[in-house]
Amino acid sequence: MDYVKGFFKSRPNRFVAEVMVDGELVIAHVPNTGRCKELLVEDCVVWLKPSDNPNRKTKFSLHFVENRGVLVSLYSQQANSIVYDAIVNGKIKELSGYNIHQREKTIENSRIDIHLANENEECYVEVKGVTLIIDNEARFPDAPTQRGTKHLKELIKLKKQGKRCCVFFLIQHPAGNFFRPNWENDPEFSKTLNQAHKEGVEILVYKCNNQLNAIELIPKPIKFNLNKK
Repeated sequence: MDYVKGFFKSRPNRFVAEVMVDGELVIAHVPNTGRCKELLVEDCVVWLKPSDNPNRKTKFSLHFVENRGVLVSLYSQQANSIVYDAIVNGKIKELSGYNIHQREKTIENSRIDIHLANENEECYVEVKGVTLIIDNEARFPDAPTQRGTKHLKELIKLKKQGKRCCVFFLIQHPAGNFFRPNWENDPEFSKTLNQAHKEGVEILVYKCNNQLNAIELIPKPIKFNLNKK
Protein backbone atom coordinates (compact mmCIF):
# COMPACT_ATOMS: atom_id res chain seq x y z
CA MET A 1 0.00 0.00 0.00
CA ASP A 2 1.40 3.38 -1.05
CA TYR A 3 2.15 6.20 1.36
CA VAL A 4 -0.06 9.28 1.54
CA LYS A 5 1.50 12.75 1.66
CA GLY A 6 0.28 15.18 4.30
CA PHE A 7 1.16 18.33 6.20
CA PHE A 8 1.60 18.11 9.96
CA LYS A 9 -0.58 20.44 12.01
CA SER A 10 -0.44 19.45 15.67
CA ARG A 11 0.16 16.63 18.12
CA PRO A 12 -2.61 16.63 20.76
CA ASN A 13 -0.80 13.87 22.66
CA ARG A 14 2.18 11.59 22.12
CA PHE A 15 0.08 8.91 20.37
CA VAL A 16 -1.67 10.91 17.64
CA ALA A 17 -1.08 13.75 15.21
CA GLU A 18 -3.42 15.98 13.26
CA VAL A 19 -2.42 16.03 9.60
CA MET A 20 -3.86 17.84 6.60
CA VAL A 21 -4.38 15.48 3.66
CA ASP A 22 -5.94 16.81 0.44
CA GLY A 23 -7.59 19.65 2.33
CA GLU A 24 -9.01 17.39 5.04
CA LEU A 25 -7.76 17.21 8.65
CA VAL A 26 -7.15 13.57 9.60
CA ILE A 27 -5.92 11.87 12.76
CA ALA A 28 -2.84 9.66 12.45
CA HIS A 29 -1.21 7.34 14.94
CA VAL A 30 2.36 8.34 15.86
CA PRO A 31 4.45 5.15 16.35
CA ASN A 32 7.09 7.03 18.33
CA THR A 33 6.62 8.15 21.94
CA GLY A 34 9.57 10.55 21.82
CA ARG A 35 8.90 14.28 21.72
CA CYS A 36 10.14 14.73 18.13
CA LYS A 37 9.45 18.46 18.53
CA GLU A 38 12.41 19.40 16.33
CA LEU A 39 10.92 17.26 13.54
CA LEU A 40 7.17 17.65 13.86
CA VAL A 41 6.82 21.36 13.22
CA GLU A 42 3.69 22.91 11.77
CA ASP A 43 3.21 22.40 8.03
CA CYS A 44 6.19 20.06 7.61
CA VAL A 45 5.69 17.29 5.07
CA VAL A 46 4.86 13.88 6.53
CA TRP A 47 4.14 10.53 4.94
CA LEU A 48 1.31 8.40 6.26
CA LYS A 49 0.75 4.67 5.95
CA PRO A 50 -2.95 3.84 5.47
CA SER A 51 -4.40 1.00 7.54
CA ASP A 52 -6.90 -1.53 6.21
CA ASN A 53 -7.85 -2.64 9.72
CA PRO A 54 -11.49 -1.59 10.28
CA ASN A 55 -11.10 -1.92 14.06
CA ARG A 56 -8.36 0.71 14.33
CA LYS A 57 -9.25 4.07 15.83
CA THR A 58 -6.98 5.87 13.37
CA LYS A 59 -6.97 5.42 9.62
CA PHE A 60 -3.27 6.28 9.20
CA SER A 61 0.12 5.87 10.88
CA LEU A 62 2.76 8.58 10.58
CA HIS A 63 5.92 6.82 9.35
CA PHE A 64 8.14 9.53 7.85
CA VAL A 65 8.75 13.26 8.19
CA GLU A 66 10.81 15.40 5.83
CA ASN A 67 13.57 17.31 7.61
CA ARG A 68 16.67 19.04 6.19
CA GLY A 69 15.77 17.68 2.77
CA VAL A 70 15.80 14.03 3.84
CA LEU A 71 13.31 11.43 5.03
CA VAL A 72 13.39 10.67 8.76
CA SER A 73 11.80 7.45 9.99
CA LEU A 74 9.53 7.93 13.02
CA TYR A 75 8.50 4.28 13.29
CA SER A 76 10.60 3.52 16.35
CA GLN A 77 9.72 -0.17 16.55
CA GLN A 78 10.98 -0.63 13.00
CA ALA A 79 14.51 0.03 14.29
CA ASN A 80 14.45 -3.39 15.96
CA SER A 81 13.46 -5.11 12.70
CA ILE A 82 16.09 -3.23 10.70
CA VAL A 83 18.89 -4.21 13.10
CA TYR A 84 17.66 -7.79 13.43
CA ASP A 85 17.48 -8.28 9.65
CA ALA A 86 20.94 -6.72 9.23
CA ILE A 87 22.39 -9.14 11.82
CA VAL A 88 20.78 -12.17 10.18
CA ASN A 89 22.06 -11.05 6.76
CA GLY A 90 25.61 -10.50 8.03
CA LYS A 91 25.69 -6.72 7.56
CA ILE A 92 26.96 -5.99 11.09
CA LYS A 93 30.42 -7.48 11.40
CA GLU A 94 30.57 -6.96 15.17
CA LEU A 95 27.51 -9.20 15.61
CA SER A 96 28.35 -11.94 13.13
CA GLY A 97 29.10 -15.56 13.93
CA TYR A 98 25.86 -16.49 15.70
CA ASN A 99 23.61 -19.27 14.47
CA ILE A 100 20.75 -18.57 16.88
CA HIS A 101 18.80 -15.33 16.40
CA GLN A 102 15.84 -14.50 18.60
CA ARG A 103 13.78 -11.35 19.07
CA GLU A 104 12.40 -10.08 22.38
CA LYS A 105 14.10 -12.33 24.91
CA THR A 106 12.50 -12.06 28.36
CA ILE A 107 15.00 -11.70 31.21
CA GLU A 108 13.41 -11.39 34.66
CA ASN A 109 11.30 -8.20 34.47
CA SER A 110 12.68 -6.93 31.15
CA ARG A 111 12.55 -7.86 27.49
CA ILE A 112 15.81 -7.46 25.60
CA ASP A 113 15.29 -6.73 21.91
CA ILE A 114 17.61 -9.32 20.38
CA HIS A 115 19.21 -12.52 21.71
CA LEU A 116 22.07 -14.14 19.80
CA ALA A 117 23.90 -17.34 20.59
CA ASN A 118 26.37 -19.90 19.33
CA GLU A 119 28.10 -22.87 20.95
CA ASN A 120 30.47 -20.53 22.82
CA GLU A 121 28.47 -17.56 24.07
CA GLU A 122 25.24 -15.64 24.36
CA CYS A 123 24.84 -12.03 23.30
CA TYR A 124 22.06 -9.63 24.29
CA VAL A 125 21.37 -6.58 22.13
CA GLU A 126 19.17 -3.65 23.11
CA VAL A 127 18.19 -1.40 20.17
CA LYS A 128 17.48 2.34 20.42
CA GLY A 129 16.21 4.33 17.46
CA VAL A 130 17.64 7.86 17.29
CA THR A 131 15.89 10.75 15.51
CA LEU A 132 17.15 13.84 17.37
CA ILE A 133 19.91 15.64 15.45
CA ILE A 134 21.75 18.71 16.75
CA ASP A 135 24.42 20.16 14.44
CA ASN A 136 24.70 16.82 12.58
CA GLU A 137 25.20 15.06 15.92
CA ALA A 138 22.71 12.34 16.84
CA ARG A 139 21.50 12.43 20.46
CA PHE A 140 19.53 9.93 22.52
CA PRO A 141 17.09 10.22 24.16
CA ASP A 142 15.05 13.25 23.08
CA ALA A 143 13.00 12.91 26.29
CA PRO A 144 13.77 11.26 29.67
CA THR A 145 13.41 7.48 29.48
CA GLN A 146 13.24 5.51 32.70
CA ARG A 147 12.57 2.41 30.62
CA GLY A 148 15.79 2.95 28.67
CA THR A 149 17.79 3.33 31.87
CA LYS A 150 16.22 0.13 33.22
CA HIS A 151 17.33 -1.75 30.10
CA LEU A 152 20.90 -0.51 30.54
CA LYS A 153 20.95 -1.72 34.15
CA GLU A 154 19.68 -5.10 33.00
CA LEU A 155 22.52 -5.33 30.47
CA ILE A 156 25.05 -4.45 33.17
CA LYS A 157 23.66 -7.27 35.28
CA LEU A 158 23.84 -9.75 32.41
CA LYS A 159 27.39 -8.67 31.62
CA LYS A 160 28.43 -9.36 35.19
CA GLN A 161 26.98 -12.86 34.73
CA GLY A 162 29.40 -13.44 31.86
CA LYS A 163 27.11 -12.70 28.92
CA ARG A 164 28.10 -10.52 25.99
CA CYS A 165 25.90 -7.39 25.92
CA CYS A 166 25.47 -4.54 23.47
CA VAL A 167 23.51 -1.31 23.15
CA PHE A 168 22.80 -0.60 19.49
CA PHE A 169 21.89 2.97 18.52
CA LEU A 170 20.33 3.15 15.07
CA ILE A 171 20.34 6.71 13.73
CA GLN A 172 17.10 7.03 11.77
CA HIS A 173 17.86 10.58 10.59
CA PRO A 174 20.30 10.54 7.64
CA ALA A 175 21.85 13.86 8.78
CA GLY A 176 23.34 12.25 11.89
CA ASN A 177 27.05 11.55 11.45
CA PHE A 178 28.18 11.24 15.08
CA PHE A 179 26.54 10.07 18.31
CA ARG A 180 26.47 11.38 21.85
CA PRO A 181 24.08 10.65 24.74
CA ASN A 182 21.73 13.50 25.53
CA TRP A 183 23.10 14.68 28.87
CA GLU A 184 20.91 17.79 28.80
CA ASN A 185 17.60 15.92 28.46
CA ASP A 186 18.36 12.77 30.43
CA PRO A 187 21.48 12.85 32.61
CA GLU A 188 20.45 9.60 34.36
CA PHE A 189 20.36 7.61 31.12
CA SER A 190 23.62 9.22 29.97
CA LYS A 191 25.35 8.42 33.27
CA THR A 192 24.08 4.84 33.20
CA LEU A 193 25.26 4.43 29.60
CA ASN A 194 28.75 5.47 30.69
CA GLN A 195 28.61 3.02 33.58
CA ALA A 196 27.49 0.23 31.24
CA HIS A 197 30.37 0.95 28.87
CA LYS A 198 32.86 0.85 31.74
CA GLU A 199 31.40 -2.49 32.85
CA GLY A 200 32.05 -3.94 29.40
CA VAL A 201 28.69 -3.44 27.67
CA GLU A 202 29.52 -2.72 24.04
CA ILE A 203 28.11 0.27 22.17
CA LEU A 204 27.44 0.15 18.45
CA VAL A 205 26.15 3.07 16.38
CA TYR A 206 24.94 2.71 12.80
CA LYS A 207 22.61 4.73 10.58
CA CYS A 208 20.06 3.83 7.96
CA ASN A 209 19.13 5.03 4.50
CA ASN A 210 15.43 5.89 4.31
CA GLN A 211 13.27 5.56 1.22
CA LEU A 212 9.51 5.29 1.09
CA ASN A 213 9.77 1.82 -0.40
CA ALA A 214 12.65 0.53 1.74
CA ILE A 215 14.81 1.27 4.79
CA GLU A 216 18.27 -0.26 4.86
CA LEU A 217 21.05 -0.21 7.40
CA ILE A 218 24.29 1.29 6.08
CA PRO A 219 26.96 -1.31 6.98
CA LYS A 220 29.48 1.15 8.38
CA PRO A 221 29.73 2.01 12.10
CA ILE A 222 29.38 5.60 13.28
CA LYS A 223 31.77 7.18 15.79
CA PHE A 224 30.53 8.21 19.22
CA ASN A 225 31.59 10.03 22.40
CA LEU A 226 29.88 9.35 25.71
CA ASN A 227 31.17 12.42 27.55
CA LYS A 228 29.47 15.76 28.06
CA LYS A 229 30.60 18.44 25.64
